Amino acid sequence: MQTKSSFILGVSLLFGLTLLGYILGSSIIQVKELERTVTVKGLAEKEVKADRVLWPIVYLYADNDQATLYAKLEQDTLKITNFLQKAGFSIDEMSSSAPAVTDKMAQGYGGSDKIKYRYSAVQTLTLYTDKVDLAQKSMSTIAELGKSGITFRSDSYDNKIEFIYTKLNEIKPTMIEQATQNARSSALKFAEDSKSKLGKIKTARQGQFTISSRDKYTPQIKKIRVVSTIEYYLND
Repeated sequence: MQTKSSFILGVSLLFGLTLLGYILGSSIIQVKELERTVTVKGLAEKEVKADRVLWPIVYLYADNDQATLYAKLEQDTLKITNFLQKAGFSIDEMSSSAPAVTDKMAQGYGGSDKIKYRYSAVQTLTLYTDKVDLAQKSMSTIAELGKSGITFRSDSYDNKIEFIYTKLNEIKPTMIEQATQNARSSALKFAEDSKSKLGKIKTARQGQFTISSRDKYTPQIKKIRVVSTIEYYLND
């Protein structure tokens, strides 16, 4: 009886282990099948026109008398302000910084006999506007003020003209949709070539939107770019 019971118990245990092994084996195979994936990237690009411009107008003057120096800068500021208002800009779109004045004698620029002008000053009047076309037109004509005695500085790296696009949120959904569609097209092609069927999305990562000038000659035209990375399941 004991031998028979041991035999039955052994057979039952063997059957159970065999069944468990089959179930676990099938599960592992199914998991591995689910893990067949393909990762693709979808690109979306769009060119838009800047809707804002930041235009720093930098001008300078030098003199040996501080009072004369400040008076001249005030005159120049008034002339530039009048020029911009006549062009079609409002005074609210302009802001003027305090002049940066340098005393060459106080800073030890050598003997006073070698200094032609003791004081020099740089001032910036900044225009921030959504009238981009009008601003570009004014940029090409403001040099005419040089005839009235204003000296402009255009080689300052810290005071470059900036063209800005502020409506990114309005076009984000469309561009994300386009990037996703492009990614799916690539995934479908891969699935077709590998004799598989494209399954559901496993993971999706939206890249960062970037805004850059189309080229250095047309900074008012902006290129917007985004790349989405999507991982799909592959089915037989």
